[in-house]
Amino acid sequence: MRIALACAQAAADNGETPVGAVVVDSATGEVISSAGNQPIGLKDPTAHAEILALRAAAQKVGNYRLTGLTLVVTLEPCAMCAGAISHARIGRVVFGAEDAKGGAVVHGPRFFESATCHWRPEVQGGVLAEESSALLKGFFKARRQAKTNERS
Repeated sequence: MRIALACAQAAADNGETPVGAVVVDSATGEVISSAGNQPIGLKDPTAHAEILALRAAAQKVGNYRLTGLTLVVTLEPCAMCAGAISHARIGRVVFGAEDAKGGAVVHGPRFFESATCHWRPEVQGGVLAEESSALLKGFFKARRQAKTNERS
């Protein structure tokens, strides 16, 4: 999660929402890939940290099926990312902060619990949740402050 937090900070430093993700080999602990959010920079609405980390992991292992791997992400995945996680057959998802508005794992549609979900990873939430949440809150507080200053 510390690597994911570093990726989230890098995203924030580039003006992106601070979310970071890492794909790790569950057996060895080897980091396969890592990424931070980049939808603004890449001009791609699908460029969430999870999607980018999954794409890089698939390229590295040479397969779109990522069984035996763990996705570690600083924020509860959204519905799009949960769908990609399921299609990739990720074995385990570990996330930091919950996302009551946009999350789809423990909030909203609870994607992995739906009858139409064909692959259900093990899920663990709340890992370094305070750090993950503080990074997001600080980022958006600074943005709001900048907008207020622009209006003044």
